[in-house]
Amino acid sequence: MIITILAFVIVFGILVFVHEFGHFIVAKKSGIMVREFSIGMGPKIFFYRHNQTTYTIRILPLGGYVRMAGIADNDSQELDPGTPVTLKFNEQNEVILINTSQKQKTLDGLPLEVSNVDLEHELFIEGYQDNNEEVKRFKVNHDALMVEHDGTKVQIAPEDVQFQNAPVFKKLLTNAAGIVNNVILAIVAFTILTFMQGGVASNQNTVTLIQGHSVARDAGIKNGDRIIQVDNQKTNNWNELSSAIQARPNQKLTLLVKRDGQVKMIKLITESQKNNGKKYGLIGIGNTVDSSFTTKLLSGFTRTWNMTKQLVSELAYMVSGHFSLNDLGGPVAIYASTSQATKLGLQGVVYFIAFLSINLAIMNLIPIPVLDGGKILMNIIEAVRRKPTSEKVETIVTLIGFAFLVVLMLLVTINDIQRYFIH
Repeated sequence: MIITILAFVIVFGILVFVHEFGHFIVAKKSGIMVREFSIGMGPKIFFYRHNQTTYTIRILPLGGYVRMAGIADNDSQELDPGTPVTLKFNEQNEVILINTSQKQKTLDGLPLEVSNVDLEHELFIEGYQDNNEEVKRFKVNHDALMVEHDGTKVQIAPEDVQFQNAPVFKKLLTNAAGIVNNVILAIVAFTILTFMQGGVASNQNTVTLIQGHSVARDAGIKNGDRIIQVDNQKTNNWNELSSAIQARPNQKLTLLVKRDGQVKMIKLITESQKNNGKKYGLIGIGNTVDSSFTTKLLSGFTRTWNMTKQLVSELAYMVSGHFSLNDLGGPVAIYASTSQATKLGLQGVVYFIAFLSINLAIMNLIPIPVLDGGKILMNIIEAVRRKPTSEKVETIVTLIGFAFLVVLMLLVTINDIQRYFIH
């Protein structure tokens, strides 16, 4: 269980880190301020500032986030009237630090009770000093820092560095960057996996016998044979062949096998293997492997493309009226699948990372407002209209999308618990 939990944290952490790093790097290149890049969730245990960004490590090692200026972040810059703060100044008498934290007190700063503040447009802070009834106004430096209530030090976000004020094509690239990074991760993971496996399994119906016990070997099948028919079903490639055999657990089969230009008829009885509560037929064969360096090097692209086509096809099948919660999986399903992947060793974990990364990329392309696909759609609409959608409309649409995802996730999680832990 400890190994499974550790693998789950590592796999989930890699996926989220790579996804969020895509948003982070493109936002920085686009002139959008990233106020915080967090690994983990919950209370912080460490933070470090560099080039206007605060890098934090938080206590729960699940997920992470990129906190871009202007995205669900404005509230953190609003200080309610009566809030006690401490100010520090530069030589030009501009505020360079606003400390709102009681955990990290600034002893040499100026205490102030806030009455009004604007950290986006006019950049000022007003308040009462030493119980004086006179309101004092101080200019805030464009690059001033704020110590938040939990002690995290972040930079303020004036309007010129906020996400919503960036050109629309930069916003679109920033929103798409997480998806692109997940695709890149899948390509890299599949490439590594292929080198670990020694080559790429071909899609031909030419077979190789597995080591050890093999029903096919006992029935007279040899390495290099081509199985061209299973019962009355023609098998032109490996996918058709494996599907035909897997669909017939513990059954008598008649195979047509082509060897040296001659066709032989071979009869056998399949064995079965259980996976996720379902039985699959097997006869102890594998497909041939291409071990050339070029093939291995390009395998990341080909395997990623093939899996993408398969997942898109399955998604289209679901949307066409064949939807089932069993076709979806949340954190519980990921944990259960991680347990199975770890039993296959490092190769199983690497494959699982590639599989999940492509899943995450495709799911994020769905045009639901909370997801990247929904944000990209809003960017496209903005580009066509040549003006952004009103903040009110965008908020309503986002809330509806968020509510939909929360309900769906609850249903999926309940279904996953019943599938994997309640028998």
